Amino acid sequence: MSRYLLLCIEFAKISIFAIGGGLASLPFLYSLSDRYAWFSHGDLADMVAVSESTPGPIGINMATYVGYTVAGVLGGVLATVSYIIPSILIGVIVARFLEKFKASPYVEAVFYGIRPAVCGLIGAAAYKIMSISLLDLDAYRISGSASLTGLFRLPAILMFGVMTVMNHKLKWHPVVYIAIAAVIGVLLKF
Repeated sequence: MSRYLLLCIEFAKISIFAIGGGLASLPFLYSLSDRYAWFSHGDLADMVAVSESTPGPIGINMATYVGYTVAGVLGGVLATVSYIIPSILIGVIVARFLEKFKASPYVEAVFYGIRPAVCGLIGAAAYKIMSISLLDLDAYRISGSASLTGLFRLPAILMFGVMTVMNHKLKWHPVVYIAIAAVIGVLLKF
């Protein structure tokens, strides 16, 4: 199978089954990383950081990045389009029928059931990102010893958490937080 077709199939599948947006797609992206080794878990953590500080949803940014890495510009375009098209089609279909069935107890039950699944996907993604960014657990599994670089990141993460909680008093623009996080991220990368 050509890598272009494989990119299209994989990102279309992620788009269809990652209900809840970009963060919900992260477990699928980790699985993709494990199956094809197109990118590492660390690359994905870096991409999440970049996607959170740049315009565009995580899934679309990741599709573009992976597609470009695997198959150049055409791969980036195909992966991105393959990620977007199923969502558009599902959105159009749901919008068409939701008005008709929104009062249905079955539809309400489906949406009620989807909420915990989305929370679980986002929770799994948060755990994976934290395990990479705080204590490089992948390196621990390989070497048997924890990386201390993750421990040096903890004060910065705690400081940023306190600043976020204090936002109601500080009244800083979100761009300030993004800039501070970007600087901290760059400093901790070295």
